[in-house]
Amino acid sequence: MTPDVTPSTAVLTDKAAVAQLLRDMSLLLQLQGQSGFRVRAYDIAADRIANLPQDLGAIVTEGRLQELQGIGPGLAEKLTELVTTGRMTAFEELKAQFPAGLLELMKLPDVGPKKVAALWSELQVGSVEDLERACKDGRVRELKGFGPKSEAKLLDGIAVYRRARGERKLLGDALPIAEGLLERIRQAPGVVRASLGGSVRRRAETVSDVDLIASAKEAGPVLDALANAPGVATVIGKGDSKCSVRMVQGDLQVDLRVLPDEDFATALHHFTGSKAHHIRLRNLGHEKGLKISEWGVHREDGTKVPVPDEATLYRLLGMQEVPPELREDNGEVEAARAGKLPEDLVTLEDVQGAVHAHSTWSDGRNTLEEMARAAQALGLKYLTITEHSEAAIHAGGLKVDDLKRQWEEIDRVNAAVPGMRLLKGIEVDILESGALDYADSVLEQLEVVIASIHVRHSMDEDQMTRRVLAALDNPHLHILGHPTGRLIQSREPYALRMEEVLERARERGVAVEINGKPARLDIKSEYVRQAVGRGVKLVVSCDAHRQEDLKNLAFAVATARRGWARKQDILNTRSAESFLAALRER
Repeated sequence: MTPDVTPSTAVLTDKAAVAQLLRDMSLLLQLQGQSGFRVRAYDIAADRIANLPQDLGAIVTEGRLQELQGIGPGLAEKLTELVTTGRMTAFEELKAQFPAGLLELMKLPDVGPKKVAALWSELQVGSVEDLERACKDGRVRELKGFGPKSEAKLLDGIAVYRRARGERKLLGDALPIAEGLLERIRQAPGVVRASLGGSVRRRAETVSDVDLIASAKEAGPVLDALANAPGVATVIGKGDSKCSVRMVQGDLQVDLRVLPDEDFATALHHFTGSKAHHIRLRNLGHEKGLKISEWGVHREDGTKVPVPDEATLYRLLGMQEVPPELREDNGEVEAARAGKLPEDLVTLEDVQGAVHAHSTWSDGRNTLEEMARAAQALGLKYLTITEHSEAAIHAGGLKVDDLKRQWEEIDRVNAAVPGMRLLKGIEVDILESGALDYADSVLEQLEVVIASIHVRHSMDEDQMTRRVLAALDNPHLHILGHPTGRLIQSREPYALRMEEVLERARERGVAVEINGKPARLDIKSEYVRQAVGRGVKLVVSCDAHRQEDLKNLAFAVATARRGWARKQDILNTRSAESFLAALRER
């Protein structure tokens, strides 16, 4: 039976956040010495929630948690409490029995539950600071399964973590929260216009908070809509025109400003930023006798100039309108004044096919048919299926015989899902020598070959550059995948002479991936712009390991736009046949 719980409106519906708490619970139970069965129950539940295709809030509200395999009455009750209140009493009580910094260790690169358990039980390491001292004292290397190299790697990971801690959130984590709140604000009484602002609107890789701008005659009801929104943990402050809250999900601060509609465009522009871009525009305005602020544009005599939209503001300064993604003072002001700013930046609607997707054949969560239908539901016309190759044992890499059997299933799915085409591909590992994991006789049979590095990130710049250049020389390579190997706030890019890599890609006709996985966004926008300037082919990809990841295309497109890429620069804005033809041009 379903536990006697009457669910209220869901507060915490982020499946990744719920799954992480369950894994934290599993770790604490393990440290407490609980039975393996009880520990595994939380790990299994975490996997179920993380890979759930349906909306978690709806399942909880409808009391259907126990329909999920592995979730019994007790766990269903705890999950209901977590999703509807944002906290789990049992977890809070258990967490109080251990050092406050113990779970923080799990946020370090390459540190998992087993390592945390060993460090705690053997050395009483209960925080990042404890671990740093233990490493510097040489105590960690004495533990079974560790050593001097592990010690050095842990210290490097601590340094990376500290640079990111307490600073900014990944765009991929903040944007869904921001868009949900924006929709709520737009439906508030009296709202005329509303928009995202700040670094979220500029689609920066990471953001410190969320800015919302709205116009209405009366601000009160609009501010109340944010203050009373589901998922708000704390109302930080609320005045006549501004409300600031902190969300349960992601500990994210959200600031809403409500102004008269006549001030909406200038306020939106002001709170979109960046600061450097604004300074340039204010100086230009001063030269023209205009004062620009969030409250409007005024002439020297105090007369207010009507500014119905942002395009008008830029016209007043004698320049093209600058898209939000480009407002970083990276040459966009000069280009806009000269009328040379690209006006056909790529859009998500331009993209016809998704590049880089995995299925249950390797480390994906959904079947080929499920991935095909999900892509079609998003309006896409094709999807490149690129499982991992044999060397990627950790990711279920395919042996050649398995790869060929997959081709048969792809043919069946293509017949079963008219209007959607799965392309036969592979994400082949670039080996240490620069060779590709499969023989040329295999690669030449594939429609799409992506080559990526997944191991040995620590090679020096010269070694890594020669490794990538050698891979680009392979005549069967079509796309270079996540070229710098970075994981934002977690793993630094490997050392690489990117200028040489981009030039070799141009010479060989190999496309370079703009990976849309929020933790990667690789290559970054600066390299996109360099690639566009050199005439390098580009693709926007989703790096999808489940259906939901297909939406990562939006983040890839945002990165492409920040790098000044136009529709014509992105190969998968073309039809499937034209896309494949462009890949074959070497």
